[in-house]
Amino acid sequence: MTQLPFRNLYGAVFILAAFWLVPPLHAQPAQVQAQQAQPAEVQAQQVEAPVSEAAPIGTTGPIEPGALPHELSPWSMFLAADIVVKVVMVGLAFASLVTWTVFIAKSVELAHERYRLGRSLARIREAPTLAEAQLIVSRENNVLSAMLAAAIHEAKLSVGLSSDSGIKERAASRFAEITRANIRAVRRGTGLLATIGATAPFVGLFGTVWGIMNSFIGISKSQTTNLAVVAPGIAEALLATAIGLVAAIPAVIIYNHFSRLTKAYLDLVARATGAATRLLSRDLDRRYDSRAAVRAAE
Repeated sequence: MTQLPFRNLYGAVFILAAFWLVPPLHAQPAQVQAQQAQPAEVQAQQVEAPVSEAAPIGTTGPIEPGALPHELSPWSMFLAADIVVKVVMVGLAFASLVTWTVFIAKSVELAHERYRLGRSLARIREAPTLAEAQLIVSRENNVLSAMLAAAIHEAKLSVGLSSDSGIKERAASRFAEITRANIRAVRRGTGLLATIGATAPFVGLFGTVWGIMNSFIGISKSQTTNLAVVAPGIAEALLATAIGLVAAIPAVIIYNHFSRLTKAYLDLVARATGAATRLLSRDLDRRYDSRAAVRAAE
């Protein structure tokens, strides 16, 4: 019982197909007779006509020479693209240039800072006091010299106090401020990499959507669906997405690379903080021992 409607549907489809196919079969002899009635010269021209002049699939006639696709190189596609798509491509190319500029500049900066800080830590390893350590690294403009200067300054400000118990806490507070300022300086510019890596694919996708929309508008105006005609516009639109990926992928990789380098540099900064704290503690112990000796002498 459930198969009966489907059989009726198949029968109806078969009858409709027969009605559509019967008229061309009856009209075929008339077309053959009309073709036979043409002169022999016309029939020979039709037979010898080149295949390239035939209308492509999806068109109503031969393609005009001006409608043929141009050279599909990246530069030619950029020149032929819409003004909005051009702006998107130029912006993404500029973002890619910023990415590689930040990569080169920050690589040199981080390598230089790590080398100077490591050398300063090695030089003050045998220094017994803050004053001697500061004298050794006085010409070095790095985070260690700033911490040593802050420790000496805090020790001088605390000379008149009755107790030295709070000096370490105040010095640690200064060390934390110096560390935060140094971290901000080291990470400056890496935020651009995160922004480019997150937004560049979507900006390229916007250019692609805009270009494909213009391509469909051109298809409706030209009233043709020939792939050879509409392919250049679609390729120009997809070029925006390609440039977006070219800008975004290196930005993400470089950002992760700098994150690892920054962590390694922060380890050196932590070592510098520990070295300055130990030197300050030694000086405070010496000051306490000298005070105890004076009191014993009295």
